[in-house]
Amino acid sequence: MPEGDTVWQAARRLHEALAGEVLTRSDFRVPKYATVDLAGRAVLNTVPRGKHLLTRFEDGLTLHTHLRMEGTWKVYDAGERWRGGPAHQIRAVLSTADRAAVGYRLQVLELLRTADEERVVGHLGPDLLGPDWDPERALANLLADPARPLGEALLDQRNLAGIGNIYKSELCFLLGVTPWLPVGALPADRARKLPGLAKRLLEANRDRPVRQTTGVHRHDLFVYGRAPRPCLRCHTSVRVADQGDGSQDRPTYWCPTCQPGPAPAPGSPQRWREKYPRRPRTP
Repeated sequence: MPEGDTVWQAARRLHEALAGEVLTRSDFRVPKYATVDLAGRAVLNTVPRGKHLLTRFEDGLTLHTHLRMEGTWKVYDAGERWRGGPAHQIRAVLSTADRAAVGYRLQVLELLRTADEERVVGHLGPDLLGPDWDPERALANLLADPARPLGEALLDQRNLAGIGNIYKSELCFLLGVTPWLPVGALPADRARKLPGLAKRLLEANRDRPVRQTTGVHRHDLFVYGRAPRPCLRCHTSVRVADQGDGSQDRPTYWCPTCQPGPAPAPGSPQRWREKYPRRPRTP
């Protein structure tokens, strides 16, 4: 699941493969840009912004992409077989003499003037892995709506950019509160700790092939994906339920013992357990 660390890795792959090179081919497989040809343009850089990717070209043009739930960019050597999925899932191809960057299942793809990038990323809060990171501003953003459940506030990219559903669940576990706790009810000492903890988690994982929050080799994550297995700390069965405003409900994991506080209505965990089965990776 792409989150801030995954997007940071994707930006690095694209930058290393394309920056400073001249495109020999571009292919955008969406109707709006089907006739656009960027061949002959040099690639300047690719930078991440929260969960967004900005690939900049000479003459002031930017390709904005967002991976959403299933998107990915793959990089291949010239002549190498593309293995990121069936051809009908390809949305973009950027090729140089030596490499090909292929975007699969990209839910957002648009070309815009580089000067207009703020139109697509200007709403974002401080980026946990970006040069604009500001922990005080991030915390102030989170606390601006004290009645909002913490899990929902963490996912709101206008508050701070880069947290997805996995880090939401893991952060709430590490803070010892449920994702349904109103932000304003978060104890002051834990509220002050939150921005720095979130940044450390993403920074620790931006160079790892497998995301880990536990520091234990056999168990990558504390709660996410573990229902109904026992909590790694107290052995209570980890629970899972939907959380959201009804338009974008997300599976949310928590330990009812290690994370006391508000919980969803009875019955929600079973519904999500059926839709999101246990991961077999960590017994």
